[in-house]
Amino acid sequence: MSGDAVSDAVSGGPANGVPATGLLTTVHVIRHGEVYNPDHVLYGRLPGFKLSLRGLEQAKLTARHLADRDIGYVVASPLERAQQTAEPLGEARLVTVATDDRLVEAANMLEGRAVAGGKGLLTDVRNWKHLRNPFRPSWGEPYVEVAARMMAALTDARDHVRTLGAGVEAACVSHQLPIVALRRAVEGQRLYHDPRKRQCGLASVTSFTFDGDVVVRVDYAEPAGATPRGYVGGA
Repeated sequence: MSGDAVSDAVSGGPANGVPATGLLTTVHVIRHGEVYNPDHVLYGRLPGFKLSLRGLEQAKLTARHLADRDIGYVVASPLERAQQTAEPLGEARLVTVATDDRLVEAANMLEGRAVAGGKGLLTDVRNWKHLRNPFRPSWGEPYVEVAARMMAALTDARDHVRTLGAGVEAACVSHQLPIVALRRAVEGQRLYHDPRKRQCGLASVTSFTFDGDVVVRVDYAEPAGATPRGYVGGA
């Protein structure tokens, strides 16, 4: 299934700014903050990778950025860094943080390997068998599957807050690749892309506004500032 097909199946088509029903609902999708990763490994879904001191501060800045929004539902990936990023927002809104496994980082066969220094991922011959097809990608969970589960989590969060009242918003905390795959699907872009050009900084907020069942607007903000060049994430 193409990225366009994923988008059409879940949201009714790519975001195009055309109102459908007048029932507007916004779901904010937040990337976790900086992770303590002194060994510079691709941590992926590995347990034990928590926010650094800077990451904890980034989470607070993002919660402050959303302080004036009527957020009634906060849900996060089960990984520690996502849960920690969600905590300040949940506390500020007096909302218990829920967990949704569909928001988890993409599966990656290379997790645990060094991504900076030494041979690196691309020059280590042990990794070559996993790099044969970057379009799927062959080293991990297919982009189309990542986009589909993220779409399902997004629409479920939307439907949940609609039961809480008009204008109530949701916040989902996830990871870089899943957020990028979701946005590309919603906007009707191909899912394969250059990771170096992703717009998804640490503790950033990508906001999806629905009109009825259709995403009509996507906004992006970096309340914690731009991610430092050379940051090694997992992601």
